[in-house]
Amino acid sequence: MALGPRLDLRQSQSLVMTPQLQQAIRLLALSNLEIENFIAGELEKNPLLESAPGGPEDMSLGDLPEASFDTPILSSETATADSLIAQGMGASDSPLDVDYGAETFIDDGPGDRVAERVAMSDRSISSTSQESSVGFGEDGPDFDSFACADMGLHEHLMAQAGARLSGTELIIAGQLIGQIDDAGYLEADLLQTAYNLNVPLYTVEAVLSVIQSFDPTGVGARTLSECLALQAKEADRYDPCMQLLLNNLDILAKGALPHLRRICGVDEEDMADMIRELRNYDPKPGLRFGGDATQAVVPDVFIAPRGDGWAIEVNTATLPRLLVNRSYYVELSGGAHDKNSKAWLADCLASANWLVKALDQRQKTIIKVASEIVKQQEAFFRKGVAHLRPLTLRMVADAIEMHESTVSRVTSNKYLSCPRGLFEMKYFFTSAIQSSDGGDAVSAEAVKSHIKALIAGENPRKILSDDTLVDLLREKGFDIARRTVAKYREAIGIGSSVQRRRQKALGGSKAA
Repeated sequence: MALGPRLDLRQSQSLVMTPQLQQAIRLLALSNLEIENFIAGELEKNPLLESAPGGPEDMSLGDLPEASFDTPILSSETATADSLIAQGMGASDSPLDVDYGAETFIDDGPGDRVAERVAMSDRSISSTSQESSVGFGEDGPDFDSFACADMGLHEHLMAQAGARLSGTELIIAGQLIGQIDDAGYLEADLLQTAYNLNVPLYTVEAVLSVIQSFDPTGVGARTLSECLALQAKEADRYDPCMQLLLNNLDILAKGALPHLRRICGVDEEDMADMIRELRNYDPKPGLRFGGDATQAVVPDVFIAPRGDGWAIEVNTATLPRLLVNRSYYVELSGGAHDKNSKAWLADCLASANWLVKALDQRQKTIIKVASEIVKQQEAFFRKGVAHLRPLTLRMVADAIEMHESTVSRVTSNKYLSCPRGLFEMKYFFTSAIQSSDGGDAVSAEAVKSHIKALIAGENPRKILSDDTLVDLLREKGFDIARRTVAKYREAIGIGSSVQRRRQKALGGSKAA
C-alpha cells in the first residue's frame, strides 16, 4: 500500500435541511405572542411585507405577484416535511405537512370578535383625538400602561438606609443589604463582613439592628425564628411564652402541641391564641417587593360547542395579517437595473411569499392537531377531567398522518381556551392506568382528580393513608400501586397522611 496523498472521488447521501425549512419547523413551536415578535422583525427587514391587523381582506396565495426574472418562486404543491428531508428537497416551500383542502377557518369566532373590539377601540381613539387632545377606548384608559416599574427590595432598603445612616455605617449597610435574598433573609456572615470591611464586629451588628427595623418588618433576619420574632416585637406580642414558642418551631411543625404547651407553660386557649398570632405574620417579607408583573396567558386556540360538534379556531387577534405590497414591488422592480438590486428584490419577494404561506400552513396544522385532540378527548370537554382519556403524541400523529415531532412542536408553549377553562395543549397527553375490571384504560389526570376528591372529603379524625387510597381507587376500577398513588398525590401538592394529620391538628387549634 502506497504511503502518500491521493485524491478519491466518493458519492454519499445525506439529509439536508435548508434554512427556510428549519425556520418553518421552528415556527411550529412558537406561541402566538412569539410569532408576533418574529413577524415584527420580518416587517423591519423586508420592505415588501406590510401588516394589516384586523383587515377584512385576505391575501390569497394566487394573488401574490410573480417575478419577471429567472428566480425560482414558491410553488403551490404540498409535501410533508419528513418526505422533503428524506428526498433531499428541503428547498421546497412546503415545510409543514398539512392538507390545504382539508381545513377551513371558522368565521365570527372568539378571535374575530376580539379583533373587532380592538379595531373599534382604535377607531374610537382616532375619532376622539380629533376633538380633544386625549382619547380613550370604550373601556376607558389603561392605567397599567402609566404605572412605573415597582421598586425592588434592595432599592427600598437602601433608600431607608440613606435616610438613617451615613459614612462607614452606610457602607456597611450597603454590603449587608446586597446579601439579602428575595425573601428578605440575610445570607451574610457578620464576622466575615467585619473582616472584609476592616471594622469591629459590634459595628456590623449595630448596623444590622438598624436594617432589621426597616420596612418590611422582619427583613434582615437570618432564620425564620428571628424573622417572626421581629414581627412579634413590632406587634408588641414578644413575651417570654412567645419567645419559647419561636425557639421551638420544629416541635410546632411536628404538631406536638401537648409537649409545646408544657415548654411554654400555657394552657390550650393561650396556645391557640399564640398560633393564631403566628399565622398573621409573614415568613417571607421580602417577596412583597420586586416581583415581576403577572402576565396573563393568551390562548392560541379557541374551542366552543356549536350544535352537536365543536367550533375550533386559531386566535388571530394576536397575529397581524401579513400582505405582500404588490404595488411597491412593481415600483421597485421598474427602477432596479443592476444585477445585485434584482437579486435582492427577488430574495425579498421569495421571503415574503414563503412567510405568508408558512404562517397559513402553521395555522392549518394547529387547527388539525387541535381538532384531533378534541375528537379524542370529547368526553373531557363535555363531562370534566374525570373522563380524560389516555393520549399520546403518536396516537394523534397517526390519526392525522403527521410525524410525532410535528405534533410535539404544535402543542409546545400553546394554550387552549374552552368552556372548562384555559389549558396547556400538553395537558391532554397523559399516560394510561389500567382498569381493574378489564375495561378501558383511564388517564393519569383522571386518577389524580379522584385522589384529590377522596382526600378533600376525608374525615379529619380518620386521615386516609396511601394504602387506604389504593383500596378506594380499586373499588372505583383503578388498578394502581401504592407508590403510584404517592407519586400522584405529591404531584398535585398534597402531603402525606402524617402531614395532613398535623395540619388538621393545627387547624383545630386555630379554630379553638
